[in-house]
Amino acid sequence: MSESQSLGEKGENFAAEYLKKKGYSIRSRNWKSGKKELDIVAENKDFIVFVEVKTRSFDFQVHPRDAVTREKQRSMIFAADWYVKMYNINKESRFDIITIIEREGTFDIDHIENAFYPTLR
Repeated sequence: MSESQSLGEKGENFAAEYLKKKGYSIRSRNWKSGKKELDIVAENKDFIVFVEVKTRSFDFQVHPRDAVTREKQRSMIFAADWYVKMYNINKESRFDIITIIEREGTFDIDHIENAFYPTLR
């Protein structure tokens, strides 16, 4: 496993624990539909939440939230649509981004709720 994969996995684990502490249940992690992937699918009493987790070390060049491009958003929307249909989910959906910056073994987390909205195109 490469160093960036290891950091990414640590970040996703940290994000999942963070969501649990905030009252979410984790339905799925690293769920795939073809080549499209959802890092975390979480749920609370009101929403099914599709979460993209971006983790960087403190010396990053691009802020983690800026790494969630329009193409990545479209990919998440496509995968989320399949997820909702496959599991017959009848809740309002939401797309969040969790950014994590690792500094000397500690993690700074930023949870951006409603980070983007699905569009018709």
